[in-house]
Amino acid sequence: MTILNKSQFERVLALESGTSAQTATPPRDAGVTDRTARSAKRARVLLIQTQAENAGAQEISRLVGAGLAARGYDVHNLFFFRQSRSFDEPPQTVYCAPHRPGDPLSFLRFLGALYARIRQLRPDVVLTFQHYGNSIGGIVSRLASPAPVIANQVSARLTMPGWLSGVDRLMGQLGVFDSITVNSHDMLRDYSRYPEGYRKRLTHVPHGFDQKRATLSKADARRQFGLKPDAIILGSAARLHPLKQLDAAIRVLANRPDWTVALAGQGQDEPRLRELADRLGVSDHVQFIGEISPEQVANFLACLDVFVFPSLAETFGLAAVEAANAGVPVIANDLPVLREVLSYQGGPAAVFVDASDTAAMTAAIARVLADDEFAAQLRRAGDGLKMRYSVDAMADEYARIIEQALAENVQPGERTGDR
Repeated sequence: MTILNKSQFERVLALESGTSAQTATPPRDAGVTDRTARSAKRARVLLIQTQAENAGAQEISRLVGAGLAARGYDVHNLFFFRQSRSFDEPPQTVYCAPHRPGDPLSFLRFLGALYARIRQLRPDVVLTFQHYGNSIGGIVSRLASPAPVIANQVSARLTMPGWLSGVDRLMGQLGVFDSITVNSHDMLRDYSRYPEGYRKRLTHVPHGFDQKRATLSKADARRQFGLKPDAIILGSAARLHPLKQLDAAIRVLANRPDWTVALAGQGQDEPRLRELADRLGVSDHVQFIGEISPEQVANFLACLDVFVFPSLAETFGLAAVEAANAGVPVIANDLPVLREVLSYQGGPAAVFVDASDTAAMTAAIARVLADDEFAAQLRRAGDGLKMRYSVDAMADEYARIIEQALAENVQPGERTGDR
């Protein structure tokens, strides 16, 4: 990763905007006046996210932003680039690049644009999401603004390159992040080996989720998504990425020609999954739905008899929580974090199985399809998840963290009055 100092950022910004570095950099007094003028209202919060797509991390940042806006904060969203054409952006959203930077020059232009956007928005506090959002967004925010930075760790460490884990650890130790939120106790344990300078900034904030309530009957929902009306349909809504291990769902079809798998999502793993289906002779029983919007998730879930979640790494498992709460029996890979999250009052809200064991996966699916009472138990536990993962509770906790960071970051004379 290329790191620029502040004067280099100013030169890049000047080249991109056609202005001088002097005019691109607002004077200190202007920033003070701007923040003081906002002191009678709640703070301006900038949410920095990597790519704009319909995925779990983006759903969480959307819910956090909406919750903070409902509490009077002036919320702005900044994405590095747009990954998906179908992404329904929240209000007050800007982008730094039209697509993922693919060479050193475009990366420098992206960094200049990111720096400029932050300077223009003058946030009182910055929330960063995902590993590149945290690392790049955190560093550039510190160069561009005095605002405190709150990093949201929604990426499993298995998904992070080793060098980036090292950068993240160093940034936490050095105080680039004022606070670091994690969404499960399993993640807290995962960071227990980190230095004290990092661990002292950690705060557990469980995700909230929007309950998914279908507007269509099962028959109408299947018609909308082009699925067979009388088939037994297993499904998943996820990025098509190797770590999601969606090949495990396809492999069960080899001995169950009466089942169909429907995959809602887009990503780099689609060609490999299609090739696997061809090789196993089950292509006619695998349907790639494509990416769906958050508003479409409920009706997609209404199509399913079983939701499969064979992911190799998660920090929470939002898609599985939404499915279980919507009343779809969930078969999940046996990860500690999923056992923690997918439970209510000591009862499991999913069936946990080694997803790499095709026979075990097939047996678990067959059981929930055949045993109505067992499936009903899972649905009751899934319904209780709404009591554990409230959007309001999540937004309240982020508001508390924000106010604490702002109070600790007050500069004499910069802010007056109560927020």
